[in-house]
Amino acid sequence: MYKTFSLLFLLLFTMQLMAQQKDGKRPGRSMSSPAIINVAMKADNWDIAPNVAELITWHSVPALKGLGGKGSAVLKDVDFSDGTIEYDMEPVENGFATIFFRQASAEERECFYFRTYVAGNSAAIDAIQYAPYLGSVNMWDMMPYYQGNAGFQREKWNHVKLVIAGKQMWVYVNDMSRPALKVPRLEGSTEHGSIAFEGKGAIFSNLVIKPGQTEGLSPLEGPDPTDNDPRYLREWKISQPLATKDVDFSNTFMPGKDAAWEDIWAERRGLVNLTRKFGPSRERRIVWLKTNIHVDKDQSRKMNLGFSDEVWVFINGKYLYVDKNLYGQPLSKFPDGRCSIENTSFNVPLKEGDNELLIGLANSFFGWGLVARLDEY
Repeated sequence: MYKTFSLLFLLLFTMQLMAQQKDGKRPGRSMSSPAIINVAMKADNWDIAPNVAELITWHSVPALKGLGGKGSAVLKDVDFSDGTIEYDMEPVENGFATIFFRQASAEERECFYFRTYVAGNSAAIDAIQYAPYLGSVNMWDMMPYYQGNAGFQREKWNHVKLVIAGKQMWVYVNDMSRPALKVPRLEGSTEHGSIAFEGKGAIFSNLVIKPGQTEGLSPLEGPDPTDNDPRYLREWKISQPLATKDVDFSNTFMPGKDAAWEDIWAERRGLVNLTRKFGPSRERRIVWLKTNIHVDKDQSRKMNLGFSDEVWVFINGKYLYVDKNLYGQPLSKFPDGRCSIENTSFNVPLKEGDNELLIGLANSFFGWGLVARLDEY
């Protein structure tokens, strides 16, 4: 009896072992712990267009140096979703040192980069930046809250770690005990894709990828600090874009009585993201947004408005405010010509009952959108 039981046990164990081997499993090794990928900086591993990057030896280490040409150096045969990406970076010229991840194409991808001209200045608020690419548009100017300071230097390797889980990312720079940047919501449209580098004069090495290793970071998006703030105007109606070419403004641009309107809701932090809806502005375009403000008595209210790039504001059919926020020009608004609730403010006269707020918004540069907030509601 004992011998029969032993033979039966051995037979069942053998069958289980064969099933594990067929499934690609090994006894004693959990398939929930994927292998670590150490990426060699050699030509077989990279797809590099001319003048984009070159493979070199730097500080006796194989490395990839960005040359600044159009495009990026794309890692072959890796489809990354969640996990950890670590690498070393040294800036040798002023510019940007960029890594792309979850890259479906040059039009749709996630992006993190250093502004290398602030190397050595650990107090610079714009040292590092996260931004999604939507329809080929780098949304850096629409989401200034996804930047921060970081301590990094020239003439030495700087160690970088990206921990990516679902909708969140934490970024570490040199100090692995404290994130330099926490991104509570990755804003791109992709969930997986390739990894790539670019940046003139930036040198990258020691790339290590740990698929699935997210260090306990939740895949759920973090809180929106404006979620419980009723002052933000979130519910709008929007017209179709109209090409305006070189004409600054004309009354013929105004929406007619038969204009078609669609509903659009503000995204995170109250942003009405027109790039996500309409794609890149390859020529100057204007669109109209309108919403209703209801009050129980006549009053004047202060409105904070963030916008990119030009606005014409009407209340109950009357001109109220006109302004421009043009990056790199004297008319740029704080902070640095980006769309922010800090861009501008003005008073809005409201009559008892319903009031129609109508805003024309023109764009021809990077991201397109607005965010509006009343002083109380």
